[in-house]
Amino acid sequence: MNTIENVDQLIIDFIEIGCQKKEIESLDKILKTNQLLQLVGKIDFDPTLKASKHLSKRLELLDQLIHYAVESDKISDLQTEREVLKAEIMNLVTPLTSEVNRQFWARYASSPKQATDYFYDLSRDNDYIKTRQIVKNSHFISQSSFGPLEITINLSKPEKDPKQIALAKQSTSTSYPTCLLCMENEGYAGHFNHPARSNHRIVRMPLNGEGWGLQYSPYAYYDEHCIFLSQEHKPMKLEKATFEKLLGIVEQFPHYFVGSNADLPIVGGSILTHDHYQGGRHTFAMEQAKITHSFDLKGFSSIEAGLVQWPMSVIRLKGSNKAEIIDAATLILEEWRIYSDSSVSILAQTEGVSHNTVTPIARMNGDKFELDLVLRNNRVTVEFPDGIFHPHADVQHIKKENIGLIEVMGLAILPPRLKAELKEVERYLLDQENDMAESHREWAKEIKVQTKPTTENVQELIDKAVGEVFLRVLEDAGVYKQTDEGQAAFKSFIQTIQ
Repeated sequence: MNTIENVDQLIIDFIEIGCQKKEIESLDKILKTNQLLQLVGKIDFDPTLKASKHLSKRLELLDQLIHYAVESDKISDLQTEREVLKAEIMNLVTPLTSEVNRQFWARYASSPKQATDYFYDLSRDNDYIKTRQIVKNSHFISQSSFGPLEITINLSKPEKDPKQIALAKQSTSTSYPTCLLCMENEGYAGHFNHPARSNHRIVRMPLNGEGWGLQYSPYAYYDEHCIFLSQEHKPMKLEKATFEKLLGIVEQFPHYFVGSNADLPIVGGSILTHDHYQGGRHTFAMEQAKITHSFDLKGFSSIEAGLVQWPMSVIRLKGSNKAEIIDAATLILEEWRIYSDSSVSILAQTEGVSHNTVTPIARMNGDKFELDLVLRNNRVTVEFPDGIFHPHADVQHIKKENIGLIEVMGLAILPPRLKAELKEVERYLLDQENDMAESHREWAKEIKVQTKPTTENVQELIDKAVGEVFLRVLEDAGVYKQTDEGQAAFKSFIQTIQ
């Protein structure tokens, strides 16, 4: 049956699901029905219809309602307008911020996990977390000498078509919300230059005397991928207060890890203008990596400190005394900020510009705090214009973007272009007609020479080769290489903090 002929039933069923899930109170049923009618552009309605005996999945009903809105010219058939309306419809069954926070903290009194389970399930059920898009991502494991590296080709975020791009350029620019992480995004309708956020909710939380918020990532890269964000729009900065907040978060949510992107360009995250951290329940390979060299920190007798067996340069601190961990991390950061070793291309400053910082990751390990400090340097040279400790030119055909917090821990987020490009590489390896990008040619030739591609093994060969490139990416980003010279230089830095 055509969607337009069946829309009354769709609306009845959509509201019924909300009632069954206790998202809509019986007294609010007429109100919510009329609000949904208005959103999809329907004036007439048959309220005597009964809900279907076998209700469709809610997101399937949502798709059909959007289709009706397009067919009836309520909205145009553009991705942005579809997403805005989807969020507005799902907002009908999303509790107000006050209720979300009340429910969250009531559950927190029993268990932090119960609280996050509630909020995570809500964010999935109301389509804020784009579960159907996330499953489109290509994901596989690549074994390495450092542990299992995870490879993801990011296919979840919808690409804008040329019409949307043109309309976005014509749209009036606004300064509200100030950025994508500001609290003002909560419930914001969105437009061609800003994503739809009508169904977005943020849990408010205290953090070391400041107001912060917890939300989930709409396009999650791992289990319960969440974001902790300052209520104040202020730039990211790595300092003692950062370590206080990171350990304060894992103290409140001991089942989550939390980390901060570095605070400098090239080695930092994509949004440095708003103070925020990323967390979740995922276990990354770096967390499981072993200590290769233990050392004592003068004045911090209770802390276990060591170098981690990882392609990037990681110092791990572990102990029960939170204050000592914070002070030790601050000491390491301050010493690293001013440290230079030209023998391994590390310069703290050039022409008054600072280059050294860290990517910190915190977690609870049993009853102990664990804090990883990944040393970073963003210096560029004529030879390495994108960064000395950044993916070098010969691996940029796979990964050219910044190596942020998630990649640091061993999960590659590769660009969507690779899905089509690697299919052409596959055809090349099988001696089929292909349109392989020139940037992949030398790499693909090497695969072909070193292996025997067949239709049965070609995907496995490509996955393995991509994984090896990601390992190289991490090695490029490591300030101290996994060589005798590199590790000796690493230990020389350690001597400055002993």
